[in-house]
Amino acid sequence: MKTAMFAAAAVAALGFAAPAMAEEVFAGLYKHDVTFIGEAVGLGAAGREDGVDIHLGYRTDRIESLTWLGKPQVHAFVSLNSENTSNFVAVGFDWKIELGARGGFYLRPGFGLAYTDGEAGLPPANAPNLTPEERARRTNLYYTRIDFGSQVLFEPELALGYQFNDSWSAELSYTHLSNGQIFAQGKNQGLDDVGVRLVYAF
Repeated sequence: MKTAMFAAAAVAALGFAAPAMAEEVFAGLYKHDVTFIGEAVGLGAAGREDGVDIHLGYRTDRIESLTWLGKPQVHAFVSLNSENTSNFVAVGFDWKIELGARGGFYLRPGFGLAYTDGEAGLPPANAPNLTPEERARRTNLYYTRIDFGSQVLFEPELALGYQFNDSWSAELSYTHLSNGQIFAQGKNQGLDDVGVRLVYAF
């Protein structure tokens, strides 16, 4: 049920984000809730959820009218988790930056907003007057689910890509979700996804 709901939301998001015909579609496979990036930069990482994520998305052509913003592309995608825990949809901007005069390799930074069906405010396991069963249930949630603090989140991302020809490219991609202590105060465990995606331009 949750997967169907998020697929429907993704279709709606794609239609909203695309004022013109799409330039690219992409599909990717990601490891869900990796910890090595957060640990490397000293921000920590949740490391509580399992599975892989499938990213299915769409990008517009560069928006020439947004010169002041560097003529970004609009991206919209859905992320479906194999364990059906924290699925999400995201919409935002990204920029393709060629590396070298001959093309081939490029960077693609991006930033957007996301909505997740993951947990946003786990109940405390040390609350008074809990039954043993309820305490065990809450403790299990604490160790197996990310507490995002908010279901509306920021979605920064970064990809290193290689363009094989006019139609096909591949990207090594990192996506992060976090409330940034702006959409909520307190819990802000966040999610790191790392994977690869195949991009088709038309």
